[in-house]
Amino acid sequence: MSEYKCASGGPPMYVPHKPVTAVIGASFSVVSIMVANILRLFKVPQISYASTSTELSDKSRFEYFSRVVPPDSFQAQAMVSIIKELGWKYVSTVAVEGEYGEKGIASFISYSTAAGICIATTEKIQRNSRLDDFDRIIEKLIQKPQARAVILFVDEDNTRKLLQATIRANKTSHFLWIGSDSWGAKVHPVRDQEFAAEGAITILPHRNAIKGFDRYYSSLRPKMDKEKEMCNSSNGRNIPLPSGKTINCRNVWFKEFWSQHNKCSFEDENNGNEDDVKPCTGVEMMEDYDQEGLVPFVVDAVYAAAHAIHDIVADRCDEPFHLCEELRPTPAGSQVLKYIRNVTFTGKQKTEVKFNSDGDAYGSYNIYQYQKHEDGKYDYKQIGSWKEVLDLKLEHLEWRDRKDIPTSICSHTCPSGHIRNYQDQCCWICVACREDAFVFNDTCRTCPPGYAPNLNKTGCIKLEALVIDWMNAWALAPLIFSGIGISLTLFTTCVFIRYNRTPVIMASGRELCYVLLFGICSCYSMSFVILAEPTVETCAIMRIGLGLCLSICYSAIFTKTNRISRIFNRGVKSIKRPVYTSPISQVAISLGIVSIQLVGSIIWLVIDRPDIREIYPYPLTAVLTCRVSTYSLILSLGYNMILILLCTWYAFKTRKIPENFNEAKYIGFTMYSTCIVWLAFLPIYFGTNNDYKIQIVSVCMCLNISASVVLGCLFVPKVYLVLFQPYKNVRQTGNGNQGGAADRPAYSMRFTGPRSQTVHSVTSNSRSSPRLGPKTPINGEPSPALPSPSIEESSLT
Repeated sequence: MSEYKCASGGPPMYVPHKPVTAVIGASFSVVSIMVANILRLFKVPQISYASTSTELSDKSRFEYFSRVVPPDSFQAQAMVSIIKELGWKYVSTVAVEGEYGEKGIASFISYSTAAGICIATTEKIQRNSRLDDFDRIIEKLIQKPQARAVILFVDEDNTRKLLQATIRANKTSHFLWIGSDSWGAKVHPVRDQEFAAEGAITILPHRNAIKGFDRYYSSLRPKMDKEKEMCNSSNGRNIPLPSGKTINCRNVWFKEFWSQHNKCSFEDENNGNEDDVKPCTGVEMMEDYDQEGLVPFVVDAVYAAAHAIHDIVADRCDEPFHLCEELRPTPAGSQVLKYIRNVTFTGKQKTEVKFNSDGDAYGSYNIYQYQKHEDGKYDYKQIGSWKEVLDLKLEHLEWRDRKDIPTSICSHTCPSGHIRNYQDQCCWICVACREDAFVFNDTCRTCPPGYAPNLNKTGCIKLEALVIDWMNAWALAPLIFSGIGISLTLFTTCVFIRYNRTPVIMASGRELCYVLLFGICSCYSMSFVILAEPTVETCAIMRIGLGLCLSICYSAIFTKTNRISRIFNRGVKSIKRPVYTSPISQVAISLGIVSIQLVGSIIWLVIDRPDIREIYPYPLTAVLTCRVSTYSLILSLGYNMILILLCTWYAFKTRKIPENFNEAKYIGFTMYSTCIVWLAFLPIYFGTNNDYKIQIVSVCMCLNISASVVLGCLFVPKVYLVLFQPYKNVRQTGNGNQGGAADRPAYSMRFTGPRSQTVHSVTSNSRSSPRLGPKTPINGEPSPALPSPSIEESSLT
């Protein structure tokens, strides 16, 4: 019915609609979707120059829709590539309600998740949003201050309103905008608020400005009131003027553009505000003109439809540019669609135009940044491109008040050896792993014993086994102690050899003293073996020597105390001399006791071969040491513990012998001190399993102190007397006077009571003491008979 017209009551006239072969548009995806739903009913092909929603690629719903721009899925990939190149990891998104914004952000989130980019917050602009809604969106974005980068899939009008909201919030320098192609290189979103958009990065399907269009558009001027009749008579065609200008009679919106661009007003638009805005004269110059970003794509869309129609006419009709009856009134939509999908030509941009199976153009984008020039003016500057691969020229980037690239990261990358403790999906706190752990998939894994994390804490490396350096303070102290002890022991031995036949030395049991001195020197020497670098040889020597040196010392003391005890206990009951009290017997007994320790150590070596091993007392420490079990060590030292206890018992038992025989008192003090030393050593050694230095040093110091106690208590008094009180180191004369020292107190060996006489008679045949016999001349004079010294003559009166 709409094809019939009735004018002035006359009969109806049939005026058919002009046939529609194809539709160019629309710009916004939401409009294109609605139009496409209608056009598919009439099988009319549609070619859009700006709609990029991924939904339009669904050919089951939009069969007749095509476009000369790539879909948003490519655009989202390009945005993700830009963000990765700039090193941003934490961004926010803003989308306009509808297919374009929601589908675009969905594609971006999908690609960003795969690229490890976190989304701080996602906001949506409703269709009926008010100014306070934009302020609320800015407040939500500010609540995530680390996410300075904001991804926009927003149309140009809402982009403008969003920038205005940042001005009201005084946050124009905070946000780093990345706009989609709906912002592109358009002037409208940033007009009169350029400073709010400074530094924004936008993308636009690849385009080259058409210079012919610029020449044409710059030559246009609006029609004035006096020129309306001329335009009406031209049937809507533009009218060229002799001056080279052209009156725009075709575009009804050109006057509106002219008034906005030149900030003037036509008479029919003043509405009484002539004083506020200057009138438009039509001769204003088109200054600061920049070709709109979508113009090249509009041209491509028109040319794509024209090529398709040209090809179908050329194929179906015998001659081109002539519509034959077969195609009248218009070619079938399905045929035109088929030809549209098959067109391939080089457009006015000097780029190839063609469509894929979904009717989409292939993805290729130009990347722009909105920059401020030195003259204070703002403009879009191309900084790169994307065609499946990003080509971004970082040196062309410019930022407000800074030279380096700003950051948009919630949490910085954790240093080596730290893992991320997530506070939410995108933010974390760096937590350090233990010193013996490395990082694996954001977890701390402990290195096995003997291994330590490498420098980057990404794996483990073998530790170098440690040994105590002799220059270390832990080793230096016991070594110095041992060196001093050996020197004193050798000095004491030399003194005993030098004064070997003096009464004090003879009365002390010389043979056992030499055995004891050898044991003391062995104890001091063991420190050098224990602190040496562990080898099979040194481990074998340490196994034998550790128990052997102690058994030599305490076997001699045990033999000595046992002899004193037997003599005095026997002297009370009988005057018969006890057996095995001669020096040879004493040495034999002592060596027999030592042989038990020696045989046990050799059997231990045969059963458990000496070897070295690594121990790990605490993390990141490997120590090279001898392979000795604690049980075996206890058995080895246990034998010496028994000797110490027996020596202590005999020392306590003989504590009340007469004054002349009170070396037992010194032996008792020696053994009491030794017990204290070993009682202190055992908890220190077995209670510090994690500190090998303390264990080794405690063994050395225990041996040194034990030897020093014996040396100090049993030998120092004798050496002091021999060297500094020689007048006491003489035999007693028959009349009680000392030879050569008549004016000094007599060195008497008093025997009081029957018990002393008995002891004297029992011990008079000791080989360590001179026998009674006839007087022999000394220096040609007869020598008086000398009494036999005591068994352990150490108390001098």
